[in-house]
Amino acid sequence: MDSLVQASEDSGRQEPATTRRRTGGRSARVRTQVLQSVGALLLEAGYDGLTVDAVAERAGVHRTTVYRRWRDVGHLLADVLDSASDDTWSPPDTGSLEDDLTALNQEVYEALAGGAPNLTTALIAAGFRSSEAATALSRFWEDRYTRCAVVVTRAADRGELPGSVDSRALLVAATAPLYHELLLLRSVPDPTLPHGAARAAAAAARGGAFGTPQ
Repeated sequence: MDSLVQASEDSGRQEPATTRRRTGGRSARVRTQVLQSVGALLLEAGYDGLTVDAVAERAGVHRTTVYRRWRDVGHLLADVLDSASDDTWSPPDTGSLEDDLTALNQEVYEALAGGAPNLTTALIAAGFRSSEAATALSRFWEDRYTRCAVVVTRAADRGELPGSVDSRALLVAATAPLYHELLLLRSVPDPTLPHGAARAAAAAARGGAFGTPQ
């Protein structure tokens, strides 16, 4: 579910010249180079070291190009985050609610539990420093929770859930322990956490904890 790192890396990956021409030409290549540079500099220098001039130099484009299209660091970060939703990611279908939630949580766990700084945690941190990044980050999460609603729909169709279930509430309950433990509390990573949180949320859902008002 938390595929900020992979999506941002994909946005910066150079493609063959014939493919680049079909997908937007020079403008698309400039965006790719700039967004890749934003991610690299954010990791190397942190938010305070991220400047439009540094991004332009790293990307090999003129500073006026960056200022004209993105204006400032906040809009650069917002575009990195928005580009992370330009993918075809979808939640896995394992055949059961608990296993689907576990698979989603495993993605979050792998993005957050590595120890070394990565683009996911750096972008989340940037959301506390930039209003544009914060708004874009909210859009990213909304997109992911919307895509993941199918996990709950499938479970209901299989008869695993009683009545009408608030998919967002269930998904937030399943994933929240990972963000709380790994980002807020900075707990020692526990490989049993993804399944444990998924199991608890699935059990609560089966008990009617996330029923929608009638």
